[in-house]
Amino acid sequence: MPSAAAAAGEHSPSFSPAVTTADGWHPRTVERRLLHLLHHSPLARRRPLELLAFAVRHRLPCSPPSPHHHFLAALLLLASPPPPSLPLLALLPPDDGGPPPPLPLLNAAVKSLSATSPPAAFRMLSSLRRIHSPDRLSFLPLLGSSTSPRLHSALHALLLRLGFLSHHAIALALLKPYHLPHARTLFDEMPQKIRCAVSYNTLITACFRTRDILAARRLFDEMQRHNRSRRSVVSWNAMIAGCARCGRDDMAVRYFEDMVREGEVAPDDGTLAAALPACGRTGNAGAGRWAHEYAREAGLLDGSVHVVNAVIDMYCKCGDVGSAREVFERMRQRTVVSWNTMISGFSLNGQGVEGIDLFREMMRSGENPDAVTFLGVLGCCAHAGAANVGQEIFQSMQSEYGIEAGVEHYGCMVDVLGRSGLLEEAHALIQGMPMRPNAAIWGALLSACRAHAGLSIAEVALKELIDLEPFNSGNYVLLANLYAETGRWEEAGDVRKLMRRMSAKKAPGQSSIEEPSLS
Repeated sequence: MPSAAAAAGEHSPSFSPAVTTADGWHPRTVERRLLHLLHHSPLARRRPLELLAFAVRHRLPCSPPSPHHHFLAALLLLASPPPPSLPLLALLPPDDGGPPPPLPLLNAAVKSLSATSPPAAFRMLSSLRRIHSPDRLSFLPLLGSSTSPRLHSALHALLLRLGFLSHHAIALALLKPYHLPHARTLFDEMPQKIRCAVSYNTLITACFRTRDILAARRLFDEMQRHNRSRRSVVSWNAMIAGCARCGRDDMAVRYFEDMVREGEVAPDDGTLAAALPACGRTGNAGAGRWAHEYAREAGLLDGSVHVVNAVIDMYCKCGDVGSAREVFERMRQRTVVSWNTMISGFSLNGQGVEGIDLFREMMRSGENPDAVTFLGVLGCCAHAGAANVGQEIFQSMQSEYGIEAGVEHYGCMVDVLGRSGLLEEAHALIQGMPMRPNAAIWGALLSACRAHAGLSIAEVALKELIDLEPFNSGNYVLLANLYAETGRWEEAGDVRKLMRRMSAKKAPGQSSIEEPSLS
């Protein structure tokens, strides 16, 4: 195995036989060599124990030329994974009246422990406070690792007492874990001079977590009134993605169009990954095409596979399968998500044969399918009426690829068989399911029965639906109508009596209007 020093390359020092002994080596020279390795050699950073052993052999922790213990601090901060902090500190010389471990070294130990053992990090902070006056670097790692709201509040109180809330990094770290009411209070108490774009972005994200779109929009508008908090690409991305997550795709597309129109901040791959799905869901092909063209000119289609996948998905949802296939064919690198998006796009647009052909091409390319792949291709089989192909693909999930069929896959397969009129096979498949069929599966079977006049199986499906959804009046009405169509009037009356007894009132006719904008 090559030594850790070899990782620094030909221009870096190495552990030659002359170096592995302490004879003739000044501790400061040893420290400089080790620091060089830690800062410039990824391989050396992955072998911290070798570096530590070399330092111990040269008595580096006990050497007076290193009063600030730069190497030990760097080892805790840069090594991956870092060595155990507490045993490392035990290497320091015993307390014989000399100076205690310096604050930078103890801060490094706190940071290292906060990533692996937060309780030990808090104990280290208590020990640190008995020796030194802590600085902001003593607290920042703990603020990032405290998952308990009570512990976070206790840290907040301590920082307030020590006067650290005026530090920009401390204020931001305190703000992030709080939920909206507490985060808003802390934000309002922050001096305007430390309200930067990051603090606004953090609070905007908190607003979207509680689906408070109006509060997020007010903060976003307020940002532009202060030079220190001018909107960044992260701010725009937070608004676009937040609106989309809250179900306001129309608003997400408007923010994307505003970002482009204002031109102060250029969209990045995160912007496009958030805006393109919203364009697809709203059918806004114009904005989607502009986003695609911008991504092409900016070179984002070459290096960001997730952006290309979003472009394909957008075109498929807008009904432009030809453009989606063109983008797919030009991809230099494809992931399983790329194949899944295109196959599902064919299914979405009723082009089942093309989707099955693409699935076979995927198999020839050596790409391993996942559960989503089979959902898409089974949907294609349903549209193409390819029941035999669907059955083969469904069986290959477990036998060839080791993928357990979920309830969604069974639902797709019921749809495949039902559309081909194979009602008995579909019913048998449902009866053999390892999990309880849900309403969607029985609904798929019912739809097939209505299309192919399968009255007996339709009766079974409706009774199961009534058992699963006892307050859904539509199921009772359908079953009563089925009995009436076949002249079974007494049973139709019994169903309507059961409907009244269950208080499943028939839903009245309804109309809808578009929700007004929040602007």
